[in-house]
Amino acid sequence: MKKKINVASLLVALGIVYGDIGTSPLYVMKSMLSTSNGHVSEELILGGISLVFWTLTLQTTIKYVMLTLEADNNGEGGIFSLYTLVRKHAKWLIVPAVIGGASLLADGMITPPVTVTSAIEGLTLVFPLDTKAIILIVIFILTVLFLMQRFGTELIGKVFGPMMFVWFLMLSILGLNQVFQFPEIIKALSPYYGIKLLLTSPQSVYILGAVFLCTTGAEALYSDLGHCGKRNIHYTWIFVKICLVINYLGQGAWLILHKESIITENPFFLIMPSWFVIPGTIIATFAAIIASQALISGSFTLVSEAIKLNLFPKLQVRYPNNDKGKLYIPAVNYLLYIGCVLLVVKFRKSENMEAAYGLAITITMLMTTILLYQHLRYNKNQIIISKLIISIFLIIESCFLYANLFKFINGGYITILIAGALVFLMYIWIYGSVIKRRFNEYVDIESYSDKFKDIQQDKEIPLYATNIVYLTQTPNYRKIERKIMFSIFNKQPKRAKYYWFINVRVTDEPYTTNYTVKTIVPNEAFTIQFDLGFRIDQRINVFLSQVIQDLVSSGELRFSQKKYMINSNDKYVVGDFKFVLLEEILSNESVLSKWDSFILSTKLLIKKITVSPSKWFGIDTSNVQVEKVPIIIGHKEEPKN
Repeated sequence: MKKKINVASLLVALGIVYGDIGTSPLYVMKSMLSTSNGHVSEELILGGISLVFWTLTLQTTIKYVMLTLEADNNGEGGIFSLYTLVRKHAKWLIVPAVIGGASLLADGMITPPVTVTSAIEGLTLVFPLDTKAIILIVIFILTVLFLMQRFGTELIGKVFGPMMFVWFLMLSILGLNQVFQFPEIIKALSPYYGIKLLLTSPQSVYILGAVFLCTTGAEALYSDLGHCGKRNIHYTWIFVKICLVINYLGQGAWLILHKESIITENPFFLIMPSWFVIPGTIIATFAAIIASQALISGSFTLVSEAIKLNLFPKLQVRYPNNDKGKLYIPAVNYLLYIGCVLLVVKFRKSENMEAAYGLAITITMLMTTILLYQHLRYNKNQIIISKLIISIFLIIESCFLYANLFKFINGGYITILIAGALVFLMYIWIYGSVIKRRFNEYVDIESYSDKFKDIQQDKEIPLYATNIVYLTQTPNYRKIERKIMFSIFNKQPKRAKYYWFINVRVTDEPYTTNYTVKTIVPNEAFTIQFDLGFRIDQRINVFLSQVIQDLVSSGELRFSQKKYMINSNDKYVVGDFKFVLLEEILSNESVLSKWDSFILSTKLLIKKITVSPSKWFGIDTSNVQVEKVPIIIGHKEEPKN
């Protein structure tokens, strides 16, 4: 699905995609100076800027903008979208997908606190703010930002886009002003100075950790592909990168003019003219607020795709705008907000947060590289290019990972713990499904055709509903779970005129809407296979209604409409509907290992506290009947005499 290119769409892309990357000048050079305790040397500045420039070129421009954005799934991006393109080649690819997705979500909790706090601390240059006041201001700003999410990223993009345009113009103007003072800084773009710094500096590992902060938003850029479109990102990145590089050069020029000094303040604010400090700091504060948006909207996309791929518990997904590329997940929004506030309270200062920042996202980038290699090799048949790419980027990202591992003790452990918890949650969800599939009992549905006729003719059984609908987990229309047949014929015999057995299969394409109908008993029992894309809202009520209209029109479904029935919008009315949802509980009769029992019990508990199947599948709750069904896995030995 192509996005239109116009001034408005470009502004929306600026407002949504580039918050994280765009605000990196706020803290990259400050973090780099901290590796030398504020001592400014020409070698550090020239080498540091060289490393920043080539990191933006290799990691952001080549890997993400030029290569990874091309690995889109019908216009959708993100590590889970990339996984759907390659999962057919090997089952183990689910591992990098889960680890990468969890790490990116964990990074989404640290990005808003570090960017907003960095900007608010700049206000101390003009206002006497203590740490407590800064914390309160940051929490207030984050609260407003997360409250805005419910109105959709389209509104946010329209509001933030012009602000980010002003921000990037400010970056370039401030940078150019300093470059004119020391034009020789241009030589820092040579890779020679970066390589020399890495080979000669005893702090090279810590310098790499600081340099990596300039590209942390690249993964969110890929996740936001569906929100903005590939071409919008391509065009805006040219403008964004030029502005970023000019500002880094400007900061470097100012620092070299003050070499051999001890700089403890943030050089980003020091390059501002004295008369511009107040407005410049206010603009930086707004930009820092916007910086959080890329990770937040990217998190919504990731979780939505993980849910549809059955990698994550089902959560309520809302679409505030007409464009399905722009979505909102309340539960994720609340959890991110709580996590951000707790991190602000714990770390208190941006320099402490920088110690935790970057470790988790490095892991995500490595996982994306693995999946991208599979895509280029097997889907694009580019064997030589794929090997070259994985060799280059695995080396680069392994170096960054090694450098960021030194942040573990200083706070990096928090994002790793968050990512680990998310990985474990997804493991429970995935392995719980594996356990159930291992012991599920399926029967041949066509062998029950006579029973369907018998139960319909048994007038002693009251009419349960005109239409009874069951959701089945098997895509094989000939097979169905034994528990469904038990529910119809044994537990509480259910007589109906029509029986519908529906399976929803999520496709690798994002916007597929196909269905297949198989007749089990003519004009009585049917199986329906819905093939829905992983971005489609699964409104079973609406889809089933359309299927029935098609069957009536083709003559495959025949009925005599009662005179008192009222047609709605010229659609056929075939009586009332009752959806029977089977709620599973683990039976005490099951024989499972302690670990498998824990996994399955935990998954069933999670299902109870997340969105109900009726809400998830868009079913009118007044038409839902929930039946508890025990899961019996294995059989205990009968006591012997």
